Amino acid sequence: MGPQSADDPQQRPAYPDPNPLAVFLNFPYDERFRKLYLGYIAGLCSFGLAPRTTLEIPGGERRLDRIAALIRSCRYSIHDLSRVELDLRRPRTPRFNMPFELGMTVMAAMEHPARHTWFVFESDAPRIQKSLSDLGGTDVYIHNGTLEGLFRELCNALVREKRRPTVGQMMKVYAALEASCGGIMRRAGSHTPFGARVFVDLVVSANEAVMLRSS
Repeated sequence: MGPQSADDPQQRPAYPDPNPLAVFLNFPYDERFRKLYLGYIAGLCSFGLAPRTTLEIPGGERRLDRIAALIRSCRYSIHDLSRVELDLRRPRTPRFNMPFELGMTVMAAMEHPARHTWFVFESDAPRIQKSLSDLGGTDVYIHNGTLEGLFRELCNALVREKRRPTVGQMMKVYAALEASCGGIMRRAGSHTPFGARVFVDLVVSANEAVMLRSS
């Protein structure tokens, strides 16, 4: 028997059954993105979905392996490329993490299309055509860098979900989450919302806000 090729299905790693409610979020962790960061949490929780990020990945094992496992564990992923730009701090380099994780996701989805659906979000339509022309023919959700735009595009991307919140409802959940963010950070001893404990508590807070408004 000759050697098996890399394309042989028997040689591919097993793809676990993903959590049908989990959404892998791929975006930058910095203060300029804070409003949209909270917006994604508020919006996805309003849909009854479970946001997941690499913030939850602990140290120890090879980080790349854990990112791949996290992506495979999620039924959906959202990749926000609105901040793929030059970092002004020296050395001035572009941000490659977001497109790199998008590439990992696309390959996993191509091998197992029934188990993962991915979406690309951006703030500027012409920029994505230039920065990632290989996405030509793919629907890109343009949020214009605003909460209203983000919630509008979540409604478009997740139109098949059973729970279908309005933009106004998501704005109310966001307002409650923003109000609770400072206390969550203080209790976690964090100066930033981009921490593992803070992220988990923000998701809990958003779900509580959703339940309060649906009761």
